[in-house]
Amino acid sequence: MKLLLTLFALFAFTAAAADISGTWKATAEGPNGSMERTFVFQQDGTKLTGKTISSRFGEAQIQNGKIEGDNLSFTITMNFNGDEMKVSYTGKVEGDQIKLTAEAGGNTFEWTAKKSS
Repeated sequence: MKLLLTLFALFAFTAAAADISGTWKATAEGPNGSMERTFVFQQDGTKLTGKTISSRFGEAQIQNGKIEGDNLSFTITMNFNGDEMKVSYTGKVEGDQIKLTAEAGGNTFEWTAKKSS
């Protein structure tokens, strides 16, 4: 019986991950200096949708988004000098921030996002 209660408590804790819906401002260091991107997340259970906005690359829709516990993943397709490029993001919610890793074209960027008020 104790094992059953313990498993139930663990499941309830895991399933009760924070809702990240809202606007998040992110920064990353790139080869030409600091970069900024805005993420607008919409979470429905484990499904994650929304968009990203960059002054350099414009707006892109979040695709294949999911969030399980504190871990999230999604892709975007952005226009890079007239060519489409798929960018894959993985990340983890850490308190009041989200740490994201973006991979595209053999490059990796580490983003730190904070929720906008």
